[in-house]
Amino acid sequence: MEENLEKLLLIKGNQLIKAFENHNMLCMFVENEEELKAYLKNTLTNGKKVAVGGSMTLQQLGVIDLLRDLDVNFIDRYEEGISREEMENRFREAFFADVFMTSTNALTMDGCLYNVDGTGNRVSAMIYGPKEVIVVAGMNKIFNNEEEAIAHIKNCSAPANAMRLNKKTPCTKTGQCMQCHSPERICSSYVKLGYQGKMNRIKVIIVKENLGY
Repeated sequence: MEENLEKLLLIKGNQLIKAFENHNMLCMFVENEEELKAYLKNTLTNGKKVAVGGSMTLQQLGVIDLLRDLDVNFIDRYEEGISREEMENRFREAFFADVFMTSTNALTMDGCLYNVDGTGNRVSAMIYGPKEVIVVAGMNKIFNNEEEAIAHIKNCSAPANAMRLNKKTPCTKTGQCMQCHSPERICSSYVKLGYQGKMNRIKVIIVKENLGY
């Protein structure tokens, strides 16, 4: 990376770390997939129960396959061949996990996380249940303020995920949220996570790459 851009990233990175600390959340940066995986291998050990939320970022980084190989009790929502009923059982089991891993649709420079969910299992587990939450996000998820974060969710995250899931919603045609009443709508719950009562339960790991939606 060009030297001056590296300096700028360092300044903004330190501001972001401080903002999350002020909200009782830890924040750290890693360079790439390899550094993230090295951290996870040292952290996720001794048979910890680990669950994940639906996330393109975790899949892109190979985290799902890593969890299958680690010394953890992985609640694998991506296991091939499981029924919808079994998947929903695993969604519920995630509330009793030691660690819940997910990404975020957006995060802001004042130390907040923004997410939209359909069934709500992902955002619910981020809010309450698992002992620890690890949020992994790319640099492209960082926004200056709430307005920018919500605009990103409506114009990128929601339509892209609806397309990925082959949903028959207006946003897959228009490329932006239409506030529809479609039975296949996936953006039912908008959640902002700010100041946390339980210190350091949520850890935000930012990978210096563009990842997910």
